[in-house]
Amino acid sequence: MSTNATIADIARQAGVGTATVDRVLNRRPGVNAETVQRVLQVVAELGAPPQRGRPRIGENLRFAFVLPADAAPFNEQVDRLIAQAAGEFRHQHITEVTHRFDSADAAAFAADLAGLGACDGVAVMAPDLPPVKLAINELVRTGVHVVTLFSDVAGSMRETHIGADNRAAGRTAGLLLGRMAGAGAGARDTLLLSSQATRLSGEIERRIGFAQVIEERFPKLKVQRTPDLPPGDAGACRSLLRYLRSDNIDSARIAGVYNVGSGSAGVARALESLGLTGSVGVVAHDINDEHRALLGANGLAYVLCQDIHYCISTAARVLRALCGNVRGALNVVQPRIEILTAENLH
Repeated sequence: MSTNATIADIARQAGVGTATVDRVLNRRPGVNAETVQRVLQVVAELGAPPQRGRPRIGENLRFAFVLPADAAPFNEQVDRLIAQAAGEFRHQHITEVTHRFDSADAAAFAADLAGLGACDGVAVMAPDLPPVKLAINELVRTGVHVVTLFSDVAGSMRETHIGADNRAAGRTAGLLLGRMAGAGAGARDTLLLSSQATRLSGEIERRIGFAQVIEERFPKLKVQRTPDLPPGDAGACRSLLRYLRSDNIDSARIAGVYNVGSGSAGVARALESLGLTGSVGVVAHDINDEHRALLGANGLAYVLCQDIHYCISTAARVLRALCGNVRGALNVVQPRIEILTAENLH
């Protein structure tokens, strides 16, 4: 009998993941009785792993980052930053794999997500739909640690969410545009709320927060939803132009536009085509080269963003701490919402 067996040794011998061993040793639910007995038998043969609460040094952990497959600029930026963090992950003995699943098909997304049971941990940005919630729950029951990233899946068994407060972000956008509009004192008393058809709870929360703060603090202003914009800047521009030229809206009354997701550059181009740049403020999310240029050209008034690299690193750190049963693993400092203008770009 060895007294130096690690959780990885036990997991290999028992034919399960390290997260499953961790759950059995700490008597947490979610592992079937047959697997519990097999793990305990291996523990009896090999000896107990290192003391509870101490991280395992030198053991390689397998983490999956799961993102929607659509080529939204934010998704592409997150994908790139995960790849750039590979060296940081290797230093922490983490093997990372990024998966891009089709978020337009909830059942397919859920099936692909459920297939990651061999991983020790999963950080996922997913649509908040019942099949996805069930897939997360199934992963957790089999011993995989799961955290949600940037957009939460409420009511699932995920262990924590990492990302800025999206409802607060929407409220911030409402406050900025409400003040720009002068509380509806003039002819421009309408704020447009635009987004793609989305099932990401983060974007839904932004819309709710925006509507809340306008109703509470700027009762003379009206919020009007645009039709759902197609993905991509070109499609968003064409769709918004059709709407602005229709009888459904008086463009002379538009005081501002809040775009909660992708397509913000297209929104700015549509307003430019109608000569509204500068007189209509636009609030968007996430900073990239095109948004920097639009801030400088007054196409965007404000860009709300969060530290993406921090969120990615924090997700890996939390998953690693959960796998190591480190006390306080879920004590996460969430990123702040940063307000960028043409004057404070860096």
